[in-house]
Amino acid sequence: MAATAMIRITTLRCRHDPLSSLPRTTSAACSCTLPPRCRQCRLLPPHSSGCSPSSSIFPRRVRVRPTAALKRIGGGNTSFMGPANNGATTLQRSSSPDLRRSLIVLKSTAGTGGGNASSGLLPTILGVAHLLVSLGIVLATDKFLKQAFVAASIKFPSALFGMFCVFSVLVVFDTFVPALAKAFMDFFEPATLFIQRWLPLFYVPSLVVLPLAVRDVPAASGVKIFAITFGGWFATLAVAGYTALAVRKLVKTQLIPAEPMSKASPFSTVETWAWAAVFVASFGVACFNPRALGTTARTCLPFLLAATVLGYMVGSGLPSGVKKVLHPIITCALSADLAAVAYGYLSGSGLDAVLGDYLTKAPSNPGAGDVRMGFLGSVIISFAFSMFKQRKLVKRHAAEIFTSIAIASTFSLYSTAVIGRLIGLEPSLTISILPRCITVALALSIVSFFEGVNSSLTAAVVVVTRLIGANFVQVAMDKLGLNDPIARGIGTASSAHGLGTAALSAKEPEALPFCAIAYGLTGIFGSLVCSVPVVRQSLVFIAG
Repeated sequence: MAATAMIRITTLRCRHDPLSSLPRTTSAACSCTLPPRCRQCRLLPPHSSGCSPSSSIFPRRVRVRPTAALKRIGGGNTSFMGPANNGATTLQRSSSPDLRRSLIVLKSTAGTGGGNASSGLLPTILGVAHLLVSLGIVLATDKFLKQAFVAASIKFPSALFGMFCVFSVLVVFDTFVPALAKAFMDFFEPATLFIQRWLPLFYVPSLVVLPLAVRDVPAASGVKIFAITFGGWFATLAVAGYTALAVRKLVKTQLIPAEPMSKASPFSTVETWAWAAVFVASFGVACFNPRALGTTARTCLPFLLAATVLGYMVGSGLPSGVKKVLHPIITCALSADLAAVAYGYLSGSGLDAVLGDYLTKAPSNPGAGDVRMGFLGSVIISFAFSMFKQRKLVKRHAAEIFTSIAIASTFSLYSTAVIGRLIGLEPSLTISILPRCITVALALSIVSFFEGVNSSLTAAVVVVTRLIGANFVQVAMDKLGLNDPIARGIGTASSAHGLGTAALSAKEPEALPFCAIAYGLTGIFGSLVCSVPVVRQSLVFIAG
């Protein structure tokens, strides 16, 4: 790539005094006499008054090598340096008041060469490799812990134990070797960003197969469940918010800025078309040969996976006002169900059979939903990195955070059991909706402690709760007089978890750190409480 630089030197004078005493020489470029170049700054002093007009009026032109680029660097050095490490010609600008330059770089319109493309390809390959290694370690850790807990007959979420272990390791590193803690965080950042970017997809499988789960639920019971969900959301919001507000008045701790949180990259057009191509190709293969990959579940896996991803991408691109009602979780679940309906009709297998292949719950014959739910443990483990990043905020406001979360989580669990018993909801359905105010990943872990529950109903109630919170949480808190950002953040996350957090943080960024903290800690505390046998037995007894 060719480039031409014009440098206009308005007052070019060497600042080194010995130059004035040197003998003058004749310049070949003009008729004036010039002193030799200074050995320190390598600059020529200004032309004498006898210089020809052509050389004094027009700026000097400097021809740069085709592969070089001019780079202006601020600093106190007055020298013109040679080629830098990357082969570019470097121009350094002096801070001396005697040296004033104006630099105009004319960009060439020529295309980039193959060297630039190759230099950009290597970082991409290394980035993908970094993501695969870091994410693979998280997945392998989750799988190892799960197998170990099953072998030891431990009824406690293995991923939650892994999260505590990772958080403890980070705290120890930060205490004794802070650089090691930072390196640990940087290494796993690609994995955490990947999980954050695709987080809603890991919650979808239970919603996709919801038509099979609610088929046996009577309509009257459905109305009762909705009443408990809406009323329980408002009550939990009030309890969490007022508790945080009361503790805030007691401790009177001043707010401090939170650590900035990394954001996942948006979806590109290339990604959308790539997944669309996967869907079309795999759907055609499945229609032509339903057992092309050995089983119907494996054959349906690619196009059902692609349908879910495409639905999430489309939902993520909707306007914010539309997403409050039609959240990306809903759009990707609807997209997968529509694909299942189409394939069931064309293949003659029917919707029920396709949904059964979507979530088989059989490790030897996984479906698209099983692949996604395999990430839920990794989601829980990744909470450790978010909590560690906000550790200063957690430590400073520990009284407000932990008191509010403990009271709100306990109230949510027991109030649901009590109300379900009072309005005559079936005990199994009441137990299924106990963790309605906890994020799906941990809610499913909680209901796994109990027998005879409907996990798909659990996921559906959690999604409905977050949709209610996203639409009404700000208005409700304004009516309740919850004006403190800590109270608003904790109250929102404790009652409406992820989607409520997103809705609040869009307009109240000062509450986002407390939403993020309460979002994870609410589920963690609920899991810890329900892992105690006495608590589980009491909840079952109350529910009837």
